[in-house]
Amino acid sequence: MTNSSDDILLALEQVGLPASIALLRQIPVDFEIAPQRAIAHFEALQPQGIICFGMAERRDRLDLERKATDDTMTLETSLDLEALKQDLPFTTISDDAGRFVCNGLYLAMLQFLEHRYPDRFALFVHVPILTLENRDAILHDVWAIINRLGLGTIPIAKSEMFRPFIPPAEL
Repeated sequence: MTNSSDDILLALEQVGLPASIALLRQIPVDFEIAPQRAIAHFEALQPQGIICFGMAERRDRLDLERKATDDTMTLETSLDLEALKQDLPFTTISDDAGRFVCNGLYLAMLQFLEHRYPDRFALFVHVPILTLENRDAILHDVWAIINRLGLGTIPIAKSEMFRPFIPPAEL
């Protein structure tokens, strides 16, 4: 089984990303290593923001995570998620980033930016399992979100531009 969040990043690479976008793929699913790598990558590049993608097997749409939380704090993204998701049929807003590494990474990024780069943004996007039926729509929504954030213009096109997609069940 592939990881749908990494499949999204592979598709973005295949489009040919603008220089304003850098990808960090395949971060280990580890509470300590994941935030360390993401923060180090952010520090090295100094971007205007970061979008983290994580797989969510039980969800059927892209979920823009509003907040991350633990026992002592809750932090929210500074982004207007309603505006980001407007007219995107396969995107919803979630108030539950989970209780696993995704939530931990998001909380660490939000806390880091709040203290070091308060003018920058973080967003966590949960990605459902990609299928032949939902892949084009989900890729369309991801590209639209990136374009709306002003990170660079990525052409919104059908998946014929990319290598053939074989869902995990057909491998």
